Order: sequence, then C-alpha cells, then structure tokens
Amino acid sequence: MNTNYFKKLIFFCFGLLISGIAISQVKNVISIQRVFPKIDKVAEFEKAIAAHAKKYHSGEVAWRVFSIESGPDFGGYQLTEGPTSWEALDNRGDLGDAHMADWNKNIAIYLTDKTTNSYVVYEESLSSVGLSDLSDKIQVTHVYPKIGKTGKVKAILKNLKAVWSAEGSSVAVYSANASGPSQYAVVTRFKQGLKEKASGFRKPFKETYEGIFGEGALDTYSDDINRCVQEAWSELLFLRKDLGSQ
Repeated sequence: MNTNYFKKLIFFCFGLLISGIAISQVKNVISIQRVFPKIDKVAEFEKAIAAHAKKYHSGEVAWRVFSIESGPDFGGYQLTEGPTSWEALDNRGDLGDAHMADWNKNIAIYLTDKTTNSYVVYEESLSSVGLSDLSDKIQVTHVYPKIGKTGKVKAILKNLKAVWSAEGSSVAVYSANASGPSQYAVVTRFKQGLKEKASGFRKPFKETYEGIFGEGALDTYSDDINRCVQEAWSELLFLRKDLGSQ
C-alpha cells in the first residue's frame, strides 16, 4: 500500500473518531422537574430539599432551584438539572438507593400529587445568550406551534434573535424533547433585574424590529404568529440559591 495513502487514511479515520466523540458529548440537555409542596408544609419542604440537593446533587446532576412566582404553576418549585448529554443520561439512573430513600422519606411526604418532568435542549442558533450565562430572575414564555408549523415558528424565533441581540436582551431558547406537545421555551434572563420589564427601559419592540427587517415587518410577524402558534403563555421564576446545590 502507498505510504502516503496509508497516512492519509489514518488521519481521516482519526478525524472521524474525534468528530464522533465531540458530537456525542455535546452537553445541551436540561432536565426539569416541577414539584408543588402542600400549602402548610412549605417550610418543611424547603429545609428538606436544600439538604437533599447539598448531599446528592453535585457536578453534572447539580440543581438550580427556582420558585415559580406567577402563572398557572405559581407556588411550585422548579428543579433544574444540567446541562448534560443524552449519553450521560443513559448512565444517570436514579442516583442510588440512598438518594431515592431520602427523596421518598424526607421530601415526597410534603408534596401534593401534582408534578411534571420534562427535557429541553438548548438551541444555540436561536439564543442571544450562552447556555451558561445565567441570571437569578427569569421569564419563561412557553410557545406551542400548531401541528406542522414547528419549522415556521423556529424561523420566527430566528428573526427575534436578531432583535434581542440588537436591544441587548439576554434570551435563551430551548426546544422540548419527548415531553408533551411540541414547544419552545423562550427564557428571558433579567441580568439587571425586573426593571428590564419596565416600559421605556428599551426602545419599543416595533421600532427595533422594523429597524432590522423594514417598515411593515411587524405586521408580517404578527400574521405569522397568528397562523403558526397554537398557544403561548409566560411566567416569572426566581432562583433560590439557598435551596439548590451548594
């Protein structure tokens, strides 16, 4: 065999191997569990969840715990784990018998029957902020595309990324995966606090949008939303550092 050919073949195969490893280890998956303590057991729940997170949730299974401050899930808590990869989730398991015993004996006793669990994937191409560039106060807007319109909604969000970048908004977009109806979670990270929501803090949305896409573009945007989005709603969440992984 020609020596040069053999060397090229080796380098090519090595490149494919490295590329495959890099792809398989992408850590962009977030696990989200929402739990709802009994109204008269909030203090006990918070004490137990803080102890559990400190003891069992570190590294890739570390928790960021949020209180849900508005919307239909008000009064609940969001346990956010990750980012991780799908491959890592294959091996995660339930973190062991001691972990599950602590959850069942010391936390579940304070919870209502209402709970949700979901997986979302960070969409870098739609986001104006990096995955790890976090904030303590966030607004989550849940956007549900109509059947067959997911691609169009993705295109709408792509345009919005340009607007967010222009106005200085920190917005991370996630797509739901194997977690109910097709959904994008648009997470606005308020780096300067809730004052960012105040009228006049930034230029009017219409002015920024049409400054990028041209006069009348907002009407097209509104028509596209009406045609392609089944439902959308928002909520505020506040980070509870005292309850998460230490």
